[in-house]
Amino acid sequence: MPDGPGLGPLLPVAETPIKRMIFPIREDHTVPDLDHERLNEALLALGETLAFRGQSAAFAVIGGSGLLLLGAVERATHDVDIVALVDGERLDRAQPLPAALHEAARDVADALGLDPNWINPGPTALLDFGLPHGFVERSSIRRFGALVVHVASRFDQIHFKLYAATDQGPRSKHTGDLRALSPSSDELLAAARWCRTHDPSPGFLTSLRGALALFEAEVGDEEL
Repeated sequence: MPDGPGLGPLLPVAETPIKRMIFPIREDHTVPDLDHERLNEALLALGETLAFRGQSAAFAVIGGSGLLLLGAVERATHDVDIVALVDGERLDRAQPLPAALHEAARDVADALGLDPNWINPGPTALLDFGLPHGFVERSSIRRFGALVVHVASRFDQIHFKLYAATDQGPRSKHTGDLRALSPSSDELLAAARWCRTHDPSPGFLTSLRGALALFEAEVGDEEL
């Protein structure tokens, strides 16, 4: 069946260049998380699969996978958080994923023993209220065959991680990630202002102040 207007037929896994079971499934049948090496291998397999099918894709990555690609953290992550599809300087919603990308990601997951949803477009909801100004220009580009990955900058990751740490609390992985980024007071202030554009509620403000206090960042009401 065709993948969409102007696109060729999707090929089964057996007709792709992926080597089956690079990442062995554990004895308890859980799928392995993605460390730096596995993440790069999975993205390369995705790019090669797209190229083999005459397709291409470009998306922006945030979260743990983005931090791994930046070399900012060492902890493994469960999936690749896509905040947007990238078309030049334009950012488009990633949910639902384009059919060609979805099918290729599913086949890579099957071949490598990954979670079927290892490509996660959930964070694209952040586009509703906007990403930090200058996001695309600050992002770094990684190429994996026919796949182009725009990796969120350290500055932008501080924004996203403060937002997530405020929402999920001081014991969450997001707070640990934020510590690993060693944000300055000015960076935290910029991030806090952006967070307020996504949730201006009094309750969120209280939680945001608590998150900032963990980093000894004192911010007055007039600054937010």
